[in-house]
Formats: sequence, structure tokens, C-alpha cells
Amino acid sequence: MKIFNDNDFENIKKEPLVAIQFSASWCSPCQALKPVLEKLSHSDEYKEKISFFYADVENEAINVASASGIRGVPTTILYSFGNEIERVVGYPGEAKIKEVLNKCLNL
Repeated sequence: MKIFNDNDFENIKKEPLVAIQFSASWCSPCQALKPVLEKLSHSDEYKEKISFFYADVENEAINVASASGIRGVPTTILYSFGNEIERVVGYPGEAKIKEVLNKCLNL
């Protein structure tokens, strides 16, 4: 999983499928979600199909987080060519995250 900053969003608009975890360092559910997305980003199921990013809403990603309407963390947004196609607020567990990723792969 790559560290995201506001300047990365222009490049993300060129990618077919991107997952960005908007988080904060003080957030316990964010810290629980991060290793799950990290693991999925390296799995054969997703590593060539989805680009995964970690965005700190208080530092590197404050502008994109604000523009994306992030009101709580963690929030994971899936984008296709810069357009939001799915949003997961909170940490619903690995199975639900995989369900959402699979749904987005089949759009």
C-alpha cells in the first residue's frame, strides 16, 4: 500500500481501480484496517487489479479528504478513473472489504 498525498490524485484519475483508505494516526479502527488492506494489496487476487493507498486526513491528504466529503475515519473509497464508485465508512471486517473489492472488480 502506497502513502497517498493530495498531489497523487491527478495520477489516480488515470487508473482503472484505486482504493484509498482515509485515516488518522490516532484512530484505532484505522490502525486495525490498515494491515488488512496491506495484506489484500499483496494478494494474488488484487495486486495486479487494484492500486491501494493510505491517506492521512490530517497531513498529506487533507485537501482530497475534504473535497471527498470525509466526515469520519476510516473511510475507504474506491475510484475508477477518478470517479468514486464505492465508499465504506468504518472497519466492517475483512470479509466485507473483500466483498466490496470484488463488487468493484465486476462493475
